Amino acid sequence: MRRNFRFFRLTVYILIAFLSVPQVCTGNVEFDTWLTGLRAEAIAGGISSETLDIALKDLKPVPRIIELDRNQPEFKRSFWSYQKLVVTESRIKRGAEMLITHRDLLERIKDRYGVQPRFLVAIWGLETNFGSYKGKFSVIRATATLAHDARRSKFFRSELLHSLRIIDEGHISLENMLGSWAGAMGQLQFMPSTFTQLAVDEDNDGRKDIWQSLPDVFGSASNFLSSYGWMPGYTWGRQVKLPQVFDNDLIGTGTNRTLAEWQETGVRRYNGKDLPDADISASLIQPSGSNGPSFLVYKNYKAILRWNRSHLYALAVCRLADRIAYRASLKDMVQK
Repeated sequence: MRRNFRFFRLTVYILIAFLSVPQVCTGNVEFDTWLTGLRAEAIAGGISSETLDIALKDLKPVPRIIELDRNQPEFKRSFWSYQKLVVTESRIKRGAEMLITHRDLLERIKDRYGVQPRFLVAIWGLETNFGSYKGKFSVIRATATLAHDARRSKFFRSELLHSLRIIDEGHISLENMLGSWAGAMGQLQFMPSTFTQLAVDEDNDGRKDIWQSLPDVFGSASNFLSSYGWMPGYTWGRQVKLPQVFDNDLIGTGTNRTLAEWQETGVRRYNGKDLPDADISASLIQPSGSNGPSFLVYKNYKAILRWNRSHLYALAVCRLADRIAYRASLKDMVQK
């Protein structure tokens, strides 16, 4: 009887050990079954069997991607420490060079979409350091791994299907469809769904190529911003000073007032002068709380915020854009 009990206890231990193995590591049967269902959904959505044969061949989850997803660093930087980290002198200098080098192309894009070149170059610089680092993960493998994983499966299943459609339409080959571990891709770090909705074939070669074609890169970025209400001829906003007594309920992007109305509440430019006499509405934000800087931001800022829903990021784009334009103007003066 004692022997039977020891055997029973050993069996329980083995069963517990087996069940404790993470789902992504339990072998190929469960993933292959999942992949069969994904393939059926892709075919029903119009993606060709030929594309699926190539893209899904030998596809397996990538444990490293799950590890990165589970261990994202918690972001706790202050406003100014983040700005110093990303709005660097080297990035400003490089951005000014890129603004001058690609001026003709950027001006053509501006004429079509209304987005000022400095903002396009700033986003390009922050996303991939002006195209120098676009990521080395297979977008198909990355989105498939995260779609199969339980944490955000619905979102990434959709992104995987968009990825397969992009290949099926011939915009990029499987081997060249590289991006971040989370599936953001190309020089703009578009998610696949953003690509299918807003990427453009600016150079008219039949492909939307945000990996190699700068016309497609800048055109797609401009199309994104203009689709979210970009206002040609206007800037993003400005840093301001608040009066000593101020209604904090007015702070936030949900409140919109004209500059004249903000003037009446006592808001002034950071140097203490009156706000511009312009017929435009703005919101007041304090990205690091009442002890940090205050900004009046316009509709163009809110379009940038749709790119990355972080005030720290959006303000970094705006500040970098202004610094790049100023540095480029100095270069022009020296050359003249």
